[in-house]
Amino acid sequence: MNRTCLTLLSVLLLGMPSVETSAQAWPAKAIRAIVPFTAGSGTDVISRLVLDQLSTQLGQPIVVENRVGAGGTIGVAVVAKAEPDGYTILVQSSALTIAPSIYRNLTYDTARELAPIVPLGISPNVLVISPSKGIKAIYELVAAAKAKPGAISFASAGVGTNTHLSMERLRLSAGFDAVHVPFKGGTEAVTEVLAGRVDLFFSPIGIVVSHIRARNLLALAVNSRKRSSILPDVPTTLEAGFADSDYPIWWGLFAPAKTPREIVEKLHSETLKALEVPNVQEKRATLGIEPMVMTQTEFEAHVKNELAMNAVLVKATGVKSD
Repeated sequence: MNRTCLTLLSVLLLGMPSVETSAQAWPAKAIRAIVPFTAGSGTDVISRLVLDQLSTQLGQPIVVENRVGAGGTIGVAVVAKAEPDGYTILVQSSALTIAPSIYRNLTYDTARELAPIVPLGISPNVLVISPSKGIKAIYELVAAAKAKPGAISFASAGVGTNTHLSMERLRLSAGFDAVHVPFKGGTEAVTEVLAGRVDLFFSPIGIVVSHIRARNLLALAVNSRKRSSILPDVPTTLEAGFADSDYPIWWGLFAPAKTPREIVEKLHSETLKALEVPNVQEKRATLGIEPMVMTQTEFEAHVKNELAMNAVLVKATGVKSD
């Protein structure tokens, strides 16, 4: 190759932006954040809290888009198939690790097409019921359900969501039957339980705590290993004597799997900073959400382990998609 050709090639190469340069310039425009549940749901609330702060730090808007349906899988598919350039991200709950065991025809591979970036927090779900039902304790609920199999109904934010499997895990442990009534999100589920049209909902604490304090809903139990700091008088399902009934929900930030490493690392570090901002910490605490501090590698391992655990749970309970 002569000197003239080498010179022309050098000019062309210098004029082409490298992947590293593009990653270093990120973000240069607005970011789209997919939330696969309805506005006002637990996932939506925590996403907006953290992403508002993250947007300020990154200097670019982060536009939240609620893409609901099919237990959150519709929204997840959007991100899994998106261009891996850092401009489409996902905030999803631990329902992400349940869906592969329930939906046979997923259009994405959770383990291969999504990159876990950072957890946003962890919280028990709280089992709530309308006071009009006359049930005041979890043991009364279990007794009533056993006395009339199938007479008790429970809401969820969709088939295969954490709110669904929370009840299935308790039901399996306590040994009773109940009718599942799925909705598109937690907000609709709460509305139906408040109205008494559905008996129970294993809800994220943040979207029902005001109803509990106003006594519009009665909290029967939380499904964590220890009591919630904002509902200290509510017993855990383990305290009530139901082994292996703990099933807290967590939330995390994800991106398409082939997103450049530099962008993933920046998202991880900046999100950790956002979670440490006092205002964010205070609001997260009022929602009953505890810190869940992990490195990106640890979070990847956690997601992998839960995928395996939930495969066993789904098989034991017989949960299937519609």
